[in-house]
Amino acid sequence: MRKQAQAEAEKKALMDRLSKPSGVADDERLKRAAAIIKRAVSNGLREVEVGRFPNELCTDRGRAINQMEPGWEKTLTGLPKELFQFWKTHLQPRGYKIKFQIVDFSSGVPGDVGISLSWSE
Repeated sequence: MRKQAQAEAEKKALMDRLSKPSGVADDERLKRAAAIIKRAVSNGLREVEVGRFPNELCTDRGRAINQMEPGWEKTLTGLPKELFQFWKTHLQPRGYKIKFQIVDFSSGVPGDVGISLSWSE
């Protein structure tokens, strides 16, 4: 019971952190993105997972993402929404693509959502 309580407390802390603005400036976020991309390119990759978050940060718990419905991005909240907006403003114009998809189906239902960034050579 103690382990379960600790796991619940950790999940609540994570949700609290992810549901609030990050406070990271776009300049700093660009530096971080460049470092991630550079490392991936040096390893021969053209796509990298840049994040993962619980589906509870979507207003529909990831249903629209799972169904690939138009307008799925409107269901994002917190940090995932912030990251999508950053991509839309700064990375999409440079040719980068973003993909949000359900990456965990524990108990047969949508779970965590993964965020991947990809590019062409």
